[in-house]
Amino acid sequence: MFSLNDLRIAFPHAEEERVPLVHNFLYALFLPLLVLLLTNLFTHASAHKHHVAVLGLAISLILASFLTDVIKNAAGRPRPDLLARCVPEPGTPRDVLVTIAVCTRSSKTDHHTLHDGWRSFPSGHSSFSFAGLGYLSLFLAGQLRVFAHTAPSRGQLVEKVVRGDLVRALLCGAPLLGATMIAISRCQDYRHDVWDVSVGALLGLTVTYWSYRRYWPRLGSGRCDEPFAGPPGAEEVGYYGRVRDLEEGPGSNVD
Repeated sequence: MFSLNDLRIAFPHAEEERVPLVHNFLYALFLPLLVLLLTNLFTHASAHKHHVAVLGLAISLILASFLTDVIKNAAGRPRPDLLARCVPEPGTPRDVLVTIAVCTRSSKTDHHTLHDGWRSFPSGHSSFSFAGLGYLSLFLAGQLRVFAHTAPSRGQLVEKVVRGDLVRALLCGAPLLGATMIAISRCQDYRHDVWDVSVGALLGLTVTYWSYRRYWPRLGSGRCDEPFAGPPGAEEVGYYGRVRDLEEGPGSNVD
């Protein structure tokens, strides 16, 4: 139910989105996939590394999309442009709660536009973009060893930070900046409010970190650029296991 006096849902409906669904797939799925494959080809990665890199990305995107749809269907929160989608009947009381029955837009001829007006929380564009581009950011940080530092001498510290660490950190942060811009566009199009895109971004980041750590060591590990190795016979049984980080000493558990 909603009220015609609710200014939070009285924004105009943008027919042309800044980042359509197809473009979101290009940015969050195909671009990270291309970078992953090219990076592994350039570094002559093993088949196992190719496999887990793509598998982690796929799990991140699929799981983020699934959780987003489950929450959307459960919450049913109205979008900021709901009234423009609904086009209420003239004379509808403005100071009482009403239902979809007052909408003049036909649910038969324009079902998606009308009913999608109640799927605001959380933002699917945000969760999907942060799941895909966030995974790419983690992957690049691991491959470039951004957080796996060896202690430089005092004379090398400034040069190391300026010429090496800063450039690599900015490169790894670029995908997250892209995901942030996609999330902001959803507010600019009045498809979501800040709360929607923030929760969507948090959901996407949480899922992508979980997906990444299933197959890769922590970013501060000395072996962060190599995935967890499979146990003996992993090729036959079809699964992979985690190995102990050799830098952490014998008998310690993996991160």
